[in-house]
Amino acid sequence: MKTTRLITTIAFAFTMLLSFNAEAQKFSGLDKSPMDAASFPSDYKDANKLIKVVYSRPQLKGRDINELAKPGKVWRLGANEAAELHVYTDMQLNGTDVDEGTYTIYAIPGEKEWTIIISNDLNVWGSYFYNEENDVARITVPVTQGDESLEAFSIAFEASDDGVHMHMGWGNTRVAVPFTKD
Repeated sequence: MKTTRLITTIAFAFTMLLSFNAEAQKFSGLDKSPMDAASFPSDYKDANKLIKVVYSRPQLKGRDINELAKPGKVWRLGANEAAELHVYTDMQLNGTDVDEGTYTIYAIPGEKEWTIIISNDLNVWGSYFYNEENDVARITVPVTQGDESLEAFSIAFEASDDGVHMHMGWGNTRVAVPFTKD
């Protein structure tokens, strides 16, 4: 009788353990706008980064860019959570100091120019909670047109004479944001 009770107890415990383990192994599917990162230098083995942005990459899927990044409205620079900018050395944007640290980066898209905003806000979803009082720096940059249409919103960095340019592209729209070393 004691052996039967022991076996029953062990079997019950084993069943419970398996059921907890099965719950822990459920994973969500791939997000429709997957998260990505771009950095400078872009070599992932180089630990001496100057700058990095973590953002989600929405896709056009037959839609117009103006439907997704509405002209004249603050945009989270991607999808889902607002894009996070990591500055690993003191830099400047439009003559304004951007100290080493983590920020949120937004844009106000326009037909001929975009306003880029660096904010102290962190851990925010979208641009719904954007607060202008937390702006660190702003710059207005011209829009150019690329020859190739990009389906997914994309960011890349490139060295410049005095710092690094953050290039953004989506559809045929192109924007370059100049960060200079402090």
